[in-house]
Amino acid sequence: MTSAPYGTWVSPVTVEMMTAAAIGLGAVSVDGETLYWLEMRPGEGGRTVLCRRHADGAIEEPAPALFDIGSRVHEYGGGAYRAAGGLVVFSERKSNEVWLIEPGAKPRRIATPEGCRYADFEIDLPRQRVIAIREDHRDRPPTDPKAALVALPLDPHGEEVVLFEDPDFLASPRLSPAGDRLAFIAWNHPDMPWDRTRLHVGSLADDGSLNVGEPVVGAAAPESIVQPSWSPDGTLHFSSDRSGWWNIYALHDGAARAIAPVEAEIGGPHWVFRQNFFAFLSDGRIVAALVRDGIRTAVVIENGRVAPLPIGQVQDCPQPLGQDLAYVATPPDAPPSLRILSRLSECNPTVVRSTTPAVVPSGSISRGEPITFPTEGGEAHAFWYPPRNEDYAAASAELPPLVVLSHGGPTSMTTNGFSLGVQWWTTRGFGVVDVNYGGSTGYGRDYRRRLDGKWGVVDVADCIAAARYLAERGLVDPARIAIRGGSAGGFTTLAALTSSNVFKAGASLYGVADLILLAKETHKFESRYLDRLVGPLPDSRALYDARSPIHRLDRLACPIIFFQGLDDKTVPPSQAETMVAAMRARRLPVAHYPFEGEGHGFRKAETLRRVLELELDFYGRVFGFTPPGVSERVVISDMPER
Repeated sequence: MTSAPYGTWVSPVTVEMMTAAAIGLGAVSVDGETLYWLEMRPGEGGRTVLCRRHADGAIEEPAPALFDIGSRVHEYGGGAYRAAGGLVVFSERKSNEVWLIEPGAKPRRIATPEGCRYADFEIDLPRQRVIAIREDHRDRPPTDPKAALVALPLDPHGEEVVLFEDPDFLASPRLSPAGDRLAFIAWNHPDMPWDRTRLHVGSLADDGSLNVGEPVVGAAAPESIVQPSWSPDGTLHFSSDRSGWWNIYALHDGAARAIAPVEAEIGGPHWVFRQNFFAFLSDGRIVAALVRDGIRTAVVIENGRVAPLPIGQVQDCPQPLGQDLAYVATPPDAPPSLRILSRLSECNPTVVRSTTPAVVPSGSISRGEPITFPTEGGEAHAFWYPPRNEDYAAASAELPPLVVLSHGGPTSMTTNGFSLGVQWWTTRGFGVVDVNYGGSTGYGRDYRRRLDGKWGVVDVADCIAAARYLAERGLVDPARIAIRGGSAGGFTTLAALTSSNVFKAGASLYGVADLILLAKETHKFESRYLDRLVGPLPDSRALYDARSPIHRLDRLACPIIFFQGLDDKTVPPSQAETMVAAMRARRLPVAHYPFEGEGHGFRKAETLRRVLELELDFYGRVFGFTPPGVSERVVISDMPER
């Protein structure tokens, strides 16, 4: 092994591996014996491609070349396609047009919106139409589009029809097997869908009109209901957190019954459309994705009992494919991959696609260890990744630098499935701790509610506690600790840097610097999110100012690098620009990199390459080492020379 300082190790994780050669996998679905999924391809400008695999194993891309499959409803999208009965309906991200693919015919448009966006499609074959969620921006303020359930006719001469409107938000339209009922969920401001939703069931008349009465679940007490689904026999199932954990319930004669109570999550926050938490097998059992202690695995539910399915960690619920199961595997020591498992053999699954063609040598893979550590008012959770590279060792007296990861959301979660983004750091000699701070999902509703009214307090305290926990055990260098995060994680990063001296550097990716500015400028879906996380305005104005990093620069004592998409509608560029200008006015060390054509989350290979190398070089400048192989050196204003 070569002896070299931490941070200077030559890594097998290359920029090419993480950008042009990598893909994202998700949105797995099944139509008969045909398997569908989406691939996000940074090497193709970040576009998302619809793929399908036929029963004979042949794979094709059914959508027109260069189309970018995606929805912008709620800005986060999801539910961008639906395949059923041999038909495929999808939304094109840039134009918001809705397209139909029919067997043996060229794809054709069924909706050419002018100021409208569509998602979460349900194909109503008997009525020759597609039911969808429509977000209507026509003649409305940019921050207040109108939600509606609509029917898009397959007939080119037909007209779009509004089926239901009134709530602030709608999601998950699902037809009953007989096609005579439609279930969906709704919620209103100021609630977010993980705070409170209502489950509706409407009856469909012969002419296709929808008669909707009072909610069947969710009217009496606050509960978060997600994924309404009809079993083959016509029983409505859904996931609810009424017990303190998202569990599956069945609706019988107006009463909801838990089918297998468990202190774990079978469900999750509705950030995007058409998430899959459970599915029905042909033999009457239910397959589900269960999260316990931040780790998601597959289980089978039968007669009220939950039994593990021995396929390891998964991205979401496996989908029945004939007598097989299709799923994205997320093991801790290999790249995620789309697999098909024969339920007859339950071994040796077929790998359909992997997120990257290259595999990091086993001896260089850092595996995330779940840790629980003390924090203010209790305990918090994280995954610890020590530095690891089979070709390198550091001097015995040196401790590694630490990168603290604060995930987005903040109502989201991190897990320890293999991530090239983590291995990028650990194979270069960094330790990484990925924190599921209070407010994260995956640990029950009480843990999620720790953040109510305390965003910028609890999350910051937990990230600080994680860093101190590792430093006190002699695992990392307390003088070289950085924190990084994107979106809400960027806010946590900036709040931590302006309220503590634990961190010596920070990286904000499209992060929030001014809470008042966020409340004024963000999109409708999140426009009242801060009511619960901080407090309602105008009564809580003082809290907004006190928690905003932009107003706490007098407590900042370390450099920060900012990365920002100029097309970001969730956290507008003004957030980074305001913070950078204020830091430069005070001659505080800062680097700022805006990117044309990027929104909330970076998609293009060139952007991803620059962010990776610039952030690495940034830490090298701050911590006193020169990382090898970096093609672009970072520019830091007012950075003293070491």
